[in-house]
This record gives sequence, structure tokens and C-alpha cells, in this order.
Amino acid sequence: MQDLKHLGNKSEVRYTEPDATTLEWVPNPFGGSENPNQVKGTITICASEFTSLCPITGQPDFGIIEIEYVPHERLVESKSLKLYLGQFRQQGEFHEACINRIANDLVSLLQPELLVVTGKFTARGGITIHPRAEYRKN
Repeated sequence: MQDLKHLGNKSEVRYTEPDATTLEWVPNPFGGSENPNQVKGTITICASEFTSLCPITGQPDFGIIEIEYVPHERLVESKSLKLYLGQFRQQGEFHEACINRIANDLVSLLQPELLVVTGKFTARGGITIHPRAEYRKN
């Protein structure tokens, strides 16, 4: 297994400037190219305490981030994902942009067969927004 920077170590918590290099991966026990005949697995992750800021008003936005993916060779390491998502706390970015950034960063890291990221943001002004980004390997 590769050297993980975050798992098992005290990590410096930073609540600004989401950085994809925070994300780490571990080998996929469901198969991948080493075991192509094994059953494929689906991973579902729910981060129920996501926060970011409205880029116009600076007011906080709260939501649930749901990540579902069919891995190929890699799984996202959960502590690194928690640290990465926490970096959005002081980031001024629209809901849709946050979800798109998270999806693109995870696709770059994991190179999955399929990945879907959905944001279920709490209502503001009586309007709820649930953006969804989807990637399918060609």
C-alpha cells in the first residue's frame, strides 16, 4: 500500500482553498485490472455536514454531499476526503460549482468506471438546489 499522509496521523485542518492534492487513494479490493473477473462493487459515501459560502453574499450554505462510484483500481481514502470537503467551509462558490469541482477532482484521482456527485443543499429563501454531476468512463 502507498504511503498515506493523513490516515493515522494528526492532520492540519484548513478551512479554505479546496486542494485536490489533499485527496488520497487506496487499492480497490473489489478487483480492477488484476482481477477482471471479480464482482464489481459500488461505493456510496454521504457527507452530511458540508458547508461553503455564497460567493455573492458570503452567507453560509449547508448541505449533504453524496458520492457514488464504481471504482476501477482505486478507492478514495475517507480521512483525506473529509479533510478535502472541509476545505470548502470558507470557499465562496455556487452549489453547482462545488459539486462540479468535487466530481472532477475525484475523477482525476480515482479514474472510476462511473462517478456521481450530488449536493442536497438546505433551502434558502424557500428554494432548494440539488446539483448532480455524473461521469462515465468511455
